[in-house]
Amino acid sequence: MKVSREQVQENKKAILAAAGRLFRERGFEAVTVADVMKSAGLTHGGFYGYFKSKDDLIAQALAEALGPAATPPADLAAYAGRYLSPAHRNNVAGGCPVAALASETIRQPGGARAEMTVALKRHIEHLSRIAPGADEADKRRAAIGTWASMVGAMILARVSDEPEFSDDVLNETRAWLSAQDSGTPKPNVRAKRHGAQRTG
Repeated sequence: MKVSREQVQENKKAILAAAGRLFRERGFEAVTVADVMKSAGLTHGGFYGYFKSKDDLIAQALAEALGPAATPPADLAAYAGRYLSPAHRNNVAGGCPVAALASETIRQPGGARAEMTVALKRHIEHLSRIAPGADEADKRRAAIGTWASMVGAMILARVSDEPEFSDDVLNETRAWLSAQDSGTPKPNVRAKRHGAQRTG
């Protein structure tokens, strides 16, 4: 039976969505083409009707997952609060592709790295519009520093096997970013929490 053009597009969309989830959850190497097709509800044999290779799938899945946000963030502090949250930390498969896959993308062919680079630059451009600063250069510097801090903190929080330390990484990074935004030093979140526990 011939598949309609619309169905082909729907199938490809399902494959890319499944690949995006699985790659974030397990990494590129641990996920096979068969895993992706099964998750998408399609047969393994149909894969090459949609993609040239697994590398092609990786590049296109990154492009899809890293695509322009429907609504760019309007408030930097609120965005950082949502990003640096336990809910995001615990949702690797549905979370930020940069935090989940940047280190693996380093070892991928040029197509995947190109997609990651485009997405990074686009996101920094979005953040520059809402970042603090006296001029465009200051705003861009703040955007790069903020985004690098957020992604780095998420990676550290996820890699830790100590829940309390993982929470500290998220909380202290939020507090530090808030201080950078306002210019007002914030108290140490962990020390404040532990002090309250001792006096309570």
